[in-house]
Amino acid sequence: MLDTELLQEGLALMGFGMGFVFVFLTLLVIATTLMSGVVNRLVPVPEPKAAAAAPARQDDEELLAVMSAAVHRYRRRHRR
Repeated sequence: MLDTELLQEGLALMGFGMGFVFVFLTLLVIATTLMSGVVNRLVPVPEPKAAAAAPARQDDEELLAVMSAAVHRYRRRHRR
């Protein structure tokens, strides 16, 4: 009989604890959502900047050569 009472008390305490955590997390999600909405209304959205001009073709070729050399050097040093 004592074991049954102890088990019931343990289950009640577990239910209370889980309920408390559930309520706390629910309130936390609601507060975070509300704060996000307030910040989105107060802070203006930045205007998109004009797209930068495409880099010259020579820069692309030089970049490709540098990247190829780096990959080659990495593979040479890290062979299995």
